[in-house]
Amino acid sequence: MKEYLYNLATDKYRGFPASFLQFFLLLASFLYGIIIRGLVLFYKLRPAQLSCKVISIGNITLGGTGKTSLVEFVSRYLKAKGHNVAVLSRGYNRLGQEMGDEPSMLSKSLGDIPVIVGHNRIKGAQRAIKEYAVDTVILDDGMQQWRIKKNLEIVTISSKQGFGNRHMLPRGILRQPLSSLGEADIFVLTKTDLSGSLAGIKGYLSKVNPQALIVESVHEALGFYAINNPDEIFSLNHLKGKDVVLFSGIGDPDSFNKLIANLGVNIGLDLIFDDHHNYSEEDLTNIASRAQTLSLNIIITTEKDAARLSEEKLKPLKGFQVLVLRVALKITKNEEPFFARLLSLYTF
Repeated sequence: MKEYLYNLATDKYRGFPASFLQFFLLLASFLYGIIIRGLVLFYKLRPAQLSCKVISIGNITLGGTGKTSLVEFVSRYLKAKGHNVAVLSRGYNRLGQEMGDEPSMLSKSLGDIPVIVGHNRIKGAQRAIKEYAVDTVILDDGMQQWRIKKNLEIVTISSKQGFGNRHMLPRGILRQPLSSLGEADIFVLTKTDLSGSLAGIKGYLSKVNPQALIVESVHEALGFYAINNPDEIFSLNHLKGKDVVLFSGIGDPDSFNKLIANLGVNIGLDLIFDDHHNYSEEDLTNIASRAQTLSLNIIITTEKDAARLSEEKLKPLKGFQVLVLRVALKITKNEEPFFARLLSLYTF
């Protein structure tokens, strides 16, 4: 049902039945838009003022826009510049998980930079200030966080999907009205190497918010590591010419597929699950069975998926080489202005 509704929202279904349902989704979108606008106005009346810098990194659409990679990128940069940083994430806290896949992945990769998970970001920020003496908090998925006064609003936009059909949920993929883009300080266009011309998106952003900086970026593959040994990185040529199985439960699985294919790896089977999918024993047994049928013994997944796979869960894949692709965001245009804008927060 979730996939069907998403396909309706992204106009992948045509014909009378789809149009009939899309009409009712459009009506729901109008109602959703009214509710969101009301919430924004209400929460912005008296936003909480924190005693540290607040950087929001978020998106206006559903789907994988690369915001988590940008959170990691910005956190590392500010830490290297001597700032004491914490990341605040709402997590997903379901099925008994204390930390969702994205904050778990961030926590592992960022090391000594604390990642605090909780629905109440104000309490999380107060904890970060008290326990870690931070001078900066980064709101992961913070665009829809209206209760906190922000010093910098960064919006990630996938160059592949843009704004979809420009309708709000559930008829489209917008989480907020497009007019909200007028409040952003920086737009980061992601996956620019996987899209065609950027002129349309950049032209629209310049029109709706001419003062904002527009940055271009890509996701760069760094190497592979065994899922139970993240400290030993294999080169990008490690699997060149080999046949593999992919599986992922992320917002943009097509980008993962293309990253692997561009490394000269032969994809014998690509299994796609819902974003944030909680893998069961049956899922992994099925992956193992299908790989075995094709005589494929190398299985690759993403770091986000690896964060959801405990040693116990991985038992059905025993006997296979299970690798994880490590990626990082790389800015390809306007890197220096982007850094300058970050550091300007700390000038008095």
